[in-house]
Amino acid sequence: MNFLYEKDNHFNIANIVTYLNISCGIFAIYFLTHNNFLISAIFAWSAGIFDIFDGKIARKYNLCTQFGVQLDSFADFLSFVIVPCMFIYFSIIESQSENINLILIAAIFIYYVISALRRLISFNIDNSKENINIKYFVGVPTPLGAILLWLLYLIYLTNILNIYVVLIAIIYIAYLLNSKLKIPHL
Repeated sequence: MNFLYEKDNHFNIANIVTYLNISCGIFAIYFLTHNNFLISAIFAWSAGIFDIFDGKIARKYNLCTQFGVQLDSFADFLSFVIVPCMFIYFSIIESQSENINLILIAAIFIYYVISALRRLISFNIDNSKENINIKYFVGVPTPLGAILLWLLYLIYLTNILNIYVVLIAIIYIAYLLNSKLKIPHL
């Protein structure tokens, strides 16, 4: 079992937790495409729990590597960018898409996805493995962006927001991903 704690092993314990994050993201997408939003949300939030622990485990057992950093960003892209976008689309937009220009909807979601991808790539370039213990993030991290999208969904369910406010909020959250806003690292 010592292989689980070998830094250069791509299947060390920290990376396995990241793989669990990715697996939860895949299951969340599966259940989204089958209109089971509750099970999808459970998998999406489980991905978030695994995301919290992979970094803590990597730091605790000195398993931080460039491979792990890249793997974590790919997991973040799936679980905290693609899944919440699909969730918002399937749970809110799809049922009202006849009222809104499909090109506008596509442009907004593409803007969000590209903004998040840009944020993840910039983070990886700017933060070498020697600088993994950062004190704050510049711009909203993608997991927090996902939480903001989930909150947007929950607020929408209360009938306070209409579809256009949701779309404007998605644009604003996408903007915040690459803003100069400083967010403390927990």
